[in-house]
Amino acid sequence: MKRGRGFAVWVTGLPGSGKSTLSRIVREKLEKTGVRVIILESDELRRELMPNSSYGLDERELFYNVLAYLGKSLSENGVNVIFDATANLRKFREKARLSIKNFLEVYVRCPLEECIRRDPKGIYALARKGKATTVPGLQVEYEKPLAPEVIVDTRRETADSGGERIVKEITERFLTKTVK
Repeated sequence: MKRGRGFAVWVTGLPGSGKSTLSRIVREKLEKTGVRVIILESDELRRELMPNSSYGLDERELFYNVLAYLGKSLSENGVNVIFDATANLRKFREKARLSIKNFLEVYVRCPLEECIRRDPKGIYALARKGKATTVPGLQVEYEKPLAPEVIVDTRRETADSGGERIVKEITERFLTKTVK
């Protein structure tokens, strides 16, 4: 790999699909091989950057532009990045793809009903109570990726197995060849 250039992996899917679990597994597997990675987790960053978030379209666009910029800047300086972020519209993820040389998109496929059943952060429960009005896949559109490099279907595959496939793709694309 060209010295000084990292990679970026965008893990997308509905809220509750398993993005955070997969992101942590991939980081752990890569770090066991000596590859350092940071996770840019959208909920944590949003709390810092936009503490009174409304999750409106303009705000989402600004947030994902900032996230793509961070990923680009970090990867250009040799930092490997995993975006753990729904980014409900394709254009948000596409901006990162176009600006980051070593980019990989992972789609975590999980039926909405299963995401609602899991609801690890209580997002869907808030929506049922009328306290959340912009939940992707439920109240606002979630645009599935058109051509992700990796699809992890949580109905057919364990998170560990999906993480292995993601690490294999990262290794083949970015860690075993010289980038020109």
